[in-house]
Amino acid sequence: MKIAMPVNDKSMESCVGNTFGRTSYFLVYDTETKESIFVDNSAAASQGGAGIKAAQTVVDSQVEALITPQCGENAAKVIQASNIKIYKIINDSIQDNINAFKHGELSLLEKIHGGFHGHGGK
Repeated sequence: MKIAMPVNDKSMESCVGNTFGRTSYFLVYDTETKESIFVDNSAAASQGGAGIKAAQTVVDSQVEALITPQCGENAAKVIQASNIKIYKIINDSIQDNINAFKHGELSLLEKIHGGFHGHGGK
């Protein structure tokens, strides 16, 4: 199964990013082959609509699950419309979150925020 998560750097030793739409990269990880691919998030520098653009990047990566600390309402709609489940991280370790996912220990992300919509993330 392929999963995605926002990450700070193109390294498995990096940390999970604390944002979704403006993260630098997405890790796309195959839990069966253990293959990891880092996808640039072109939405990170967007003036607006970063969450929706980032969500489309995740959808285009053909993953079945997203592991993230948070997700805005508009981005969540795009992701959920593609039948991708959204899970909440347990900490900022990529490997801890992959292991927790594989063992069924992650909770679905239920608190979807309204988005920042031009407020600069504040």
